[in-house]
This record gives sequence, C-alpha cells and structure tokens, in this order.
Amino acid sequence: MNADLGRLLGEVGAVLLDFDGPVCRIFAGYPAPQVAAELVDVLRRHGVDVPPDLASEPDPLEVLRRTGAAGDHRIMRAVEDALCAAERRAVETAEPTPYGREVIVAARQAGMPVAAVSNNSAGAVTAYLAAHRLAGYVTPVVGRAYAEPGRMKPNPEPILQAVRAIGMPAGRCVLVGDSLSDIEGARAAGVAVVGYANRPAKVDAFRLAGAGAVVTSMGEIAAVLIERAGG
Repeated sequence: MNADLGRLLGEVGAVLLDFDGPVCRIFAGYPAPQVAAELVDVLRRHGVDVPPDLASEPDPLEVLRRTGAAGDHRIMRAVEDALCAAERRAVETAEPTPYGREVIVAARQAGMPVAAVSNNSAGAVTAYLAAHRLAGYVTPVVGRAYAEPGRMKPNPEPILQAVRAIGMPAGRCVLVGDSLSDIEGARAAGVAVVGYANRPAKVDAFRLAGAGAVVTSMGEIAAVLIERAGG
C-alpha cells in the first residue's frame, strides 16, 4: 500500500482528473506528432513563416501555445479550430488507461464528486466520456479555454473553475495528473495532487515538483477508493 496515497485520499472529498493520461491516451490511434504537423500546416496556409523548431514540434498543445504567444487572434482561432476537430477525431480511437474507469466509478461509489480538468477541448472530453458510458459519473468537464492557451494548466484557473463547480474547498479536492503542468497548477490552486507517473522518469520529477503522492498505475488509486467505497 502506498502510505502517502492512502493518507492523501483519506483527507479529500472530491477527485479532479486530468484527461489525457489518467483517463485515456487521446492520441493513441491518431498520433500527436501527426496532429502537430497538421497544425503547422494551418500556420503555413495562413502565411506564417514557421521556424524549424516549431515545424518539428511533436506536441499539438505546444504548437497551440506558440501560436498564442505570437498574438495574431485570427490565426490563433484557426489553429484552435483545427485542434478541436482533431481531438474530436482522436477520441474515436483513444485508448482507455488501465483502471481509469475503475477510479471514476469507485470515487462516485464512495460518494466523491469527480470532475475532468483538461488541456484538451471540453468537446473531445465529453465525447469520450459519452462513448465510454462515463458521462453520468463526471461533472463538470472543464476543458481548454477557446483560443486562449495561456489559460491552460499550469495556470490554476481551470482547476479552480472545477473546484467552484463542485462546491467544495480547494483543500478538500485532489487532482490526478500525469504532467508537471498538472502538479504546478494544482499546487497554485491549493489542491492536493497525485502524480500519475506513466513513465519511469516521471517518478522523481513529480516528487521534486511537490506531488503529495506518486503512483505508477491508476490501479493504486482505484484500490484505495474501492476500499473507501466498501467501508
């Protein structure tokens, strides 16, 4: 038993889940580098002189961030629209994370609200949850602010938006995320955080960043919540 995890989950009343990682691999069947390249093509079609490092960027969210930093709102909206459409296609072939569903169901059985807080679009998250019969378990769904990438995590705003919607103090909520932006955003929001280290290199990085607990499988979280629900 992960003592840190058991203690942390025993002190909270609501679960906030990042989407891409803890719930599923959104780009499992529609690779992120392909989506990023398509966004770069959008930039080029709008006359943007794309630097080499951006042309080879494999993360579509980073392409979005870089576009936002350039400050052209017309181009920003075009890239945002293309990414939203790509994410909606991607969820059709997304790969569920082992035990992600069990975490959601067990939390609700334990009487804990479950929210999704994602840097992906809310439409894509909602479509995935509906397709996997999880929509009734997860509310609210807080996705990426439209064409405002500066408001994505690690900005604490989307986390706090979910906290307000749930109606529980931030200190009684826990965010489960698989990136440093999740951990940084949660700490800034005053929310407890569990780092889901789906790659070995993340374990030490998450601990150093201040995660209250670190797991390498969502099954560890599910086990604690199932025990809580049964109790």
